[in-house]
Amino acid sequence: MPRAVWLLVIGMLVSVTGNSFLWPLNAIYIHDYLGKSLFIAGLVLMLNSAASVIGNLVGGIFFDKIGGYKSILLGILISILSLLGMTFWHGWPHYVIFLTILGLGGGIIFPSMFAMAGSVWKEGGRRAFNAVYVAQNAGVAIGSALGGVVANFSFDYIFLANLSMYVVFLLIALFSYKNMAEGQLGQSNVLQERRTIRDKSKFYALAIICVAYFLGWICYVQWQATISSYTQELNMSLNQYSLLWTINGAIIVLGQPVLQKVLRKFGSQNLKGQMLVGFSIFMVSYGVAGFADGFRGFLAAMTILSVGEMLVWPVVPTVANQLAPKGREGFYQGIVNSTATAGRMVGPVLGGMLVDLWGMSVLFIILIFLLLVSFVLSYLYDRPIKKNSSMAA
Repeated sequence: MPRAVWLLVIGMLVSVTGNSFLWPLNAIYIHDYLGKSLFIAGLVLMLNSAASVIGNLVGGIFFDKIGGYKSILLGILISILSLLGMTFWHGWPHYVIFLTILGLGGGIIFPSMFAMAGSVWKEGGRRAFNAVYVAQNAGVAIGSALGGVVANFSFDYIFLANLSMYVVFLLIALFSYKNMAEGQLGQSNVLQERRTIRDKSKFYALAIICVAYFLGWICYVQWQATISSYTQELNMSLNQYSLLWTINGAIIVLGQPVLQKVLRKFGSQNLKGQMLVGFSIFMVSYGVAGFADGFRGFLAAMTILSVGEMLVWPVVPTVANQLAPKGREGFYQGIVNSTATAGRMVGPVLGGMLVDLWGMSVLFIILIFLLLVSFVLSYLYDRPIKKNSSMAA
């Protein structure tokens, strides 16, 4: 890879490591340390996600207007200011305010990081984005592992550690990103797409698969919200819970070569099959988590979940790209990304409400049902295309 891409990868690794000190422990801190219900914790996480969505939109606009270097610096400075405030004032409601601002700052950073990766290594194609993606997962693994250790000493150190990593990221950006060649990556969005959709069968297929994707993310995000707090009720240490996310990131990073060999053997082009297997694995994972009463049970559930994640999450954008008419790839990918974000926003609130009303056992049953719906929708998503083809014939 070019030196510029390596610098972006290092920056992404540092920033995500810093974020991963905090984000797996958010629900635990709000529920156990600030004394709020899981429903309230879900609302706080939803505010953070909503601010991140706004940040993504702003970051994309700023990349086009002022360039990636200035956009990244702006996002870093906003994040540092929020973490500085959080380090000194992390009670209620200060924590909510600073966490929301942190979501905005992080949201501004990431679109420019990916866009710059594509700009400085155009001939690299997907390899540039894959490198940044792997750095994200490595950061999750490292940050989650260190976060649990730090939190066992004091939660106060978590905020300071996150702040320190962002200061390092600021130094990397200041001295490394300024001279990078920045191309303009044209991205279409919903507001720009005013042309009529001719083949509506493909758009209907996309809508069906996005509902499945949305439900899958509602279930997945419970690990960061309700399940994280549940592990504390079962007397799991913060170090053990953070280790689960370390293992998740390690499996995703280290398991790619094995996954590719398996897919080549059983058909890498069978995207529907991969989704069906992935959602089935998700259901098994939540079944195991529902019966877990300690670290080993949740470790087994997280390991299974990670395998399903490797199958489902990359496939949905690939399917969207195949369904997209020429010139509308960005528009279709925008729909997919919005769907995932919506799932991350709704999931914590819905999960917290269900737990407060009926408890964790009912939540796990509902999650498995939602994943079953995702499985069925994934199986049926191409029906509109087949129906349209038969009518045309």
